[in-house]
Amino acid sequence: MIVLGISPLDKDATASLVEDGRVLFAAGEERFTRVKQQSGFPERAIVAALEATGMDPTRVDRVVYPFLDARQESLLIERALQEESEFHASFQPPSLGPLISAARQRLRPRTDHVQGLRSPDQRMRKGLAKELFYSLAGANPWFSRLVSRTRARDWAKRAALEHAHWQRELESGLVRLGLRAPLERSEHHLSHAANAYLASGFDRALIVTLDGYGSGLAGSVGLGEGGHIERLHGFRFPYSLGSFYEMVTSSLGFRPDRHAGKIVGLAAYGDPQVLLDVLLSRCDRSRPGDLRMVQNLNVHFSRHLAAQFPMVDVAAAYQRALEVLSCELVDHWLRATGARHVVLSGGVTANVKMNQRIHEIEGVEGIFIYPNMGDGGCGTGLALHASWRGGTRESIHDVYWGPEFSEREMLDAIRRAGLACDRPQNLARHLAEKVHAGWVIARCSGRMEYGPRALGNRSILYHGREPKVNQWLNKRLGRTEFMPFAPVTLWEARHRCYHGLAGGEHAAEFMTLTFDCTDFMKQHCPAAVHVDGTARPQLVRREVNPEYHQILVEHERLSGSPSLINTSFNMHEEPIVCSPMDALRAFLDGRIDGLALGPFFVANPRTKPGMEN
Repeated sequence: MIVLGISPLDKDATASLVEDGRVLFAAGEERFTRVKQQSGFPERAIVAALEATGMDPTRVDRVVYPFLDARQESLLIERALQEESEFHASFQPPSLGPLISAARQRLRPRTDHVQGLRSPDQRMRKGLAKELFYSLAGANPWFSRLVSRTRARDWAKRAALEHAHWQRELESGLVRLGLRAPLERSEHHLSHAANAYLASGFDRALIVTLDGYGSGLAGSVGLGEGGHIERLHGFRFPYSLGSFYEMVTSSLGFRPDRHAGKIVGLAAYGDPQVLLDVLLSRCDRSRPGDLRMVQNLNVHFSRHLAAQFPMVDVAAAYQRALEVLSCELVDHWLRATGARHVVLSGGVTANVKMNQRIHEIEGVEGIFIYPNMGDGGCGTGLALHASWRGGTRESIHDVYWGPEFSEREMLDAIRRAGLACDRPQNLARHLAEKVHAGWVIARCSGRMEYGPRALGNRSILYHGREPKVNQWLNKRLGRTEFMPFAPVTLWEARHRCYHGLAGGEHAAEFMTLTFDCTDFMKQHCPAAVHVDGTARPQLVRREVNPEYHQILVEHERLSGSPSLINTSFNMHEEPIVCSPMDALRAFLDGRIDGLALGPFFVANPRTKPGMEN
């Protein structure tokens, strides 16, 4: 059976073509339009999928979409908000005043510089009038409840209109492309559960999905066994850990749908204990295995905290609260089911530090996080589920599921850019020598990675012995980050570089969780080690990506280090590059020293390798 999976159209629209549980092609529309998190019908991605596979639209047996129709979704939203009103009427959290006063007493001055902040104790000060409003709208018992109810109703109205809009666009787009196969809709969290479990290779596993909103839920718990999925529990919206984290991301001055990773990095500089009990006091944890949260859609509460407390402490408290709450939920359901493996999906599971904490729960023998864990991966999940023939299979080998380009297309692009190129006899050794000598190298080769992580085929590489690279290379690329670049490490050297890998090695092939670094890693690749001593590695096997693996082998021969830093090949606020022309433009705009475009090597005539600027 051939199934076309289309992810939600509201952001990060993605198309996946799956045959009998095997992914043939998957890519996000943003890679073709060059608009970050492109919304709308993914026409270019679908056309690319059909062209790459030689598939005629009439051969598609089914089209699947991970939301119910607009009327059903609206009913689920209304029901969820009604249940929230009943919860607020019955649950009385502790008074915030004494808790916040006690939090102020725990503040300690700090002097260590935090890259990206004006001072280590920087706050989000907004002026007296705004801060007074935040205090009333976020912390006053009566007024904050009124504001929270109003915001929830406004959100519900917008969501209902958007569901209707995207439904019309989906149906018209399918007609336009001649895709007349039956369209099947599903509740949202089945798509997350399916991609996490069916791609994991585990026969029996606890399935946990966590995101912002999906078909009345903010998450789910299921049990996967023998290729079948059973739903055990749903976390009701708006008690959403996704919304919880979006609120603080917005309140600290970042885009909540795009920059949550910055909060993870910022959190390591703060003290979570300053505000942790304030946050946990707003959660009803009386029912094990479930979660309910007071006024979770009221952004004014987190804005109130951000104005009164250092950004690093606010970030640290939200990150720690996320870890505490998620681990409590997972631990409960592991005990209830007796499962020893856990699989994760949903936007919240992009939080690599939370994933590390879940991996460290006593009794967890294996963990897998779906590589495209956000809504961009939902179409693939449903397509896998619809075409699955039963039983379990080995885990996915890689996610190089996007388009690839011929040598002729690459050469033509180089010539159109007016650049010269070489074709080194041993490209891996040539690249390793350049990186060791201080060159920043970009690589665009083979099929494009699917999902949010650059996994070598659309990556920028540099040696990891220079910690300051996080400042000057991010500046070149127009980025502001609080986390260091992630490392890529030889599979064979993994235990020399990281602690606590057992059960998480395969997940680390997709850069989906952090690990504590060894002294060897801290010495040989300090640029990839965060202030908390962790890193988010990609482990590379020779059989998965031979050329990429060989670059690391050659680099280790030269330097003694089996790791390089690996960051996505794109400019700030742009999608990862797709085509040779995309690669050449980003190569020149980012003042990258060298570009490996397939078998060809291009030296940048505008840079001086080894120089920071």
